[in-house]
Amino acid sequence: MHPARLAASLLACLPAFACAAADAPAKPGNDLDVYATPGERVDIGGGRHLDLRCSGEGAPTVVLEAGFGADSMAWAKLQPLLAAHVRTCAYDRAGYGFSDAGPLPRDLDAEVADLHALIHAARMATPVVLVGHSIGSNLARRYDQRHPDDVAALVLVDPPPQGLAETAPDYAKADAAMAPAMLQAYRACEQGAKEGSLGSPKPPRELQGCLRPPNPAWSERLNAAVRASKSSPAFWQTILSASEAKIGLFDAPVPADETHGDKPLVVVTATDAYDDAEPADRKALQAAQERTHAALAATSTAGRRVEVAGTSHDVQLDAPGKVADAVLSVLSR
Repeated sequence: MHPARLAASLLACLPAFACAAADAPAKPGNDLDVYATPGERVDIGGGRHLDLRCSGEGAPTVVLEAGFGADSMAWAKLQPLLAAHVRTCAYDRAGYGFSDAGPLPRDLDAEVADLHALIHAARMATPVVLVGHSIGSNLARRYDQRHPDDVAALVLVDPPPQGLAETAPDYAKADAAMAPAMLQAYRACEQGAKEGSLGSPKPPRELQGCLRPPNPAWSERLNAAVRASKSSPAFWQTILSASEAKIGLFDAPVPADETHGDKPLVVVTATDAYDDAEPADRKALQAAQERTHAALAATSTAGRRVEVAGTSHDVQLDAPGKVADAVLSVLSR
């Protein structure tokens, strides 16, 4: 589901990869079991560690930034394709996966500070290529504005539409109206996690929407690891704080003065991101998407767009090869 829709149904779909994989054949496998254990837990200072997964060789390093509520497993299909050509790193943001919680609020500035600490604590050679999916693209943009010398190029994978207050006012108002109920639901999940009832074999009925059932395509080991992560108080504290910070984030259009200079920048557009929306909303959201993606491509003199037909918002899952091509294209430039 697109991150702009602040609906309570997000409770059942965190992270996005869990939702996409739920439609997979009911054949348990261990292909993803690497995500059942930590990668490299990097000390970023202050007694905190972030979980980092790097593979491949070659410069510059590509850093993958996941969307809302997602961790490094969101890149399970894309990372191997890139690692065949260049060193590629994905990580779990604070409070997700195997990373420690971070100080609140979990807004873009907090996430940028963590990423900066991680890149330098892990001794990544800079500048790096930042690849951000969904709200991860907002984080990548903010990072480049804060630390331009660290960034060689940007790939923005289906960035959330901005300017919703003007382009899709009815949709924006509906989202704002749903926000209190969504936050209340997240608080209930957080409280259940603190009490330990959320992670029990049979959580109370009012908490059963907080966690998805085991994914039949995953091994018992991976399902147990994902459930443990999503049952932790740190996860729900992070989700709640990040959700509060996200409210209104997309109301305004892309800032007219935002610039990424002459850095290679590719905006990857999913053509079918809003197929599940109501017809009136779909038209407005598509207009907002078009305006946003065009504006973002124009923030660099070397910016361009790539449309990937037949893909949902999770382009990196639907067409990982196309996203890999976009990333490799900025390397060649």
